[in-house]
Amino acid sequence: MGHSSALVWLCLLVGLGMLIHGTHAQNSPQDFVAAHNAARAQVGVGPMVWDNTVAAYAQNYANQRIGDCKLVHSGGKYGENLFWGSGREYTAADAVNLWVAEKANYNYATNTCASGKVCGHYTQVVWRNSVRLGCARVKCNSGAIFITCNYDPPGNFVGQRPY
Repeated sequence: MGHSSALVWLCLLVGLGMLIHGTHAQNSPQDFVAAHNAARAQVGVGPMVWDNTVAAYAQNYANQRIGDCKLVHSGGKYGENLFWGSGREYTAADAVNLWVAEKANYNYATNTCASGKVCGHYTQVVWRNSVRLGCARVKCNSGAIFITCNYDPPGNFVGQRPY
């Protein structure tokens, strides 16, 4: 085996390893925290930290949605953002980026969403006082991906600005 064929073999092994482990590697606590903190940094809000208690709550609720994958809120004591997607292996960043994309619908001056638009997922991501994060990702029986993130303390209080 020459040098170049050994390098190709090594690249194939690394590539295969990334295929096998890639989904998990893109959905770690650090992936969820980094995506949130990037959005928070853009508006000068301090970082969140991963909280195992909040994460256990998120995982427990996500497990309950495996059968139907419905975007139904848990109704618990935490703030909560939900994501559902089918057709590919959606990741932590996909979910958080979708929520953060609502920034375009948020008017800070009036602290409102554009008419007929949604922005509450975004404002929860950047809510100044929500400092502990826990998220979970499951594959539903249908093959779709369900992701939930919970926030402690919760945000989105009427009359208050997120930052």
